[in-house]
Amino acid sequence: MSDIKILINEDCVIEINNLILQQVYFDAKPTIKLLFFMKHILIAISLTFALVSQLFAQKQEDMRQTVEYLASQELGGRYPATAGDTLASEFIVDKLRSLKFKPVLKGKKKTAYYHNFTYGKTKDTERTTHNIIAVLPGKDKRLKHEYIVVGSHYDHLGMGGKDSGSRRPDTLAVHPGADDNASGDAVVLELAKYFKKTSLPRSIIFIFFGAEEQGLVGSKEFLEWMKHSDTQRINLPATKEGIVAMVNLDMVGRMRDNALSVSGTGTSSEFKAMAEQVAELTKLNVSCTADGYGASDQASFVAADIPVLFLTTGGHMEYHTPDDLPPTLNYDGMQQTLDYSKELITRLANMSKTPDFINVPSSNTMSHAKFKVTLGLMPDVMGVSRIPGLRADIVVAGKPAHNAGIRSGDVIQEIDGKPVKDINEYMECLSELEPGTTIPVKVLRGEDILVFQVNLNPAKQ
Repeated sequence: MSDIKILINEDCVIEINNLILQQVYFDAKPTIKLLFFMKHILIAISLTFALVSQLFAQKQEDMRQTVEYLASQELGGRYPATAGDTLASEFIVDKLRSLKFKPVLKGKKKTAYYHNFTYGKTKDTERTTHNIIAVLPGKDKRLKHEYIVVGSHYDHLGMGGKDSGSRRPDTLAVHPGADDNASGDAVVLELAKYFKKTSLPRSIIFIFFGAEEQGLVGSKEFLEWMKHSDTQRINLPATKEGIVAMVNLDMVGRMRDNALSVSGTGTSSEFKAMAEQVAELTKLNVSCTADGYGASDQASFVAADIPVLFLTTGGHMEYHTPDDLPPTLNYDGMQQTLDYSKELITRLANMSKTPDFINVPSSNTMSHAKFKVTLGLMPDVMGVSRIPGLRADIVVAGKPAHNAGIRSGDVIQEIDGKPVKDINEYMECLSELEPGTTIPVKVLRGEDILVFQVNLNPAKQ
């Protein structure tokens, strides 16, 4: 019997060259021939699935290793202009150089991938860091002059402390930032590997932003840099007008219930349909938000009239604490986000028309509403739970909801007798409450309906 030859590449393209042509096969009856053929097809399929599984496992292992290094104690939380920042930068640049991506500055050194900038209000607080940028030129003669930015921020909070953004400001300890945002960096590096082997009409700019946690500094500085000519700049568009879309990945490591949030789907005419079609293809529960605002780097691009898509799996109890560690991540979920991103970016890069920009007002009710009280929890703003009500993603210890007995994962169904089906009804209920009062809150925990009496504290102004 001749060998069954299976050739499989990263995209699981299979060629089966099966000439099972022994004399006994030719002499057999038709039924035996069919069974003989089917047997070997089944063997081929089994081997194919085994090889595909190995490929997926390798991608996940690569992402895991990236996260474990970037979120290691050695890197000290990747605070801008520290040794950890330098080590993280060198790690990312080495990956990009090994893939032979184009740099953005003249010169052959690693620094040709660095866009340096200095930030700080005074001389005493000034820090110099950088964005890490690499370019994949497009293949179409016309569309290669249109660029899509695929980005994630690589910095984090360092050791935490007062005014650092830590949710435990009294604790001086390494804030590893595994989900925020080593997870996004790991996925973007895998995207870079994938697209290096493909042929896209439009050009891709991969950017790992610095100083995001300090107020989206890196993305703002990049766009400011693109407003002005620079004789050292290469492989980028002449101005920011050459950037036609931006895809941002921030905190994509904690997927639950196959749920992914995609913001910015209203910033261009075709984005919502595209996001939903890719969700159906990849079997994800995608929650779309029209505007592209929010506390991550895509907001800088929206402000510059560039359409965006922002991918995240949402918040959790370990957010901005020393407990945001690599073992807490869902690497299967990161693989799902990677597969979704591949298809989404491929469709963006192949659009027949340049994406238009639509200015969508912010839909973040929480940033505008005035509240007299706080429950001390972070609701599921993604709204992807299929259970009626609004899930409490994070319930903060020592705050009113936690003191009453409500826990993370509980689904709020009523506040003070009024139904809560989504974030808007939750905010409306909250806006009507008065400090110093006690109100009933009905929640679903598993299969049990529970009612807690919550003593309300004044909200901090």
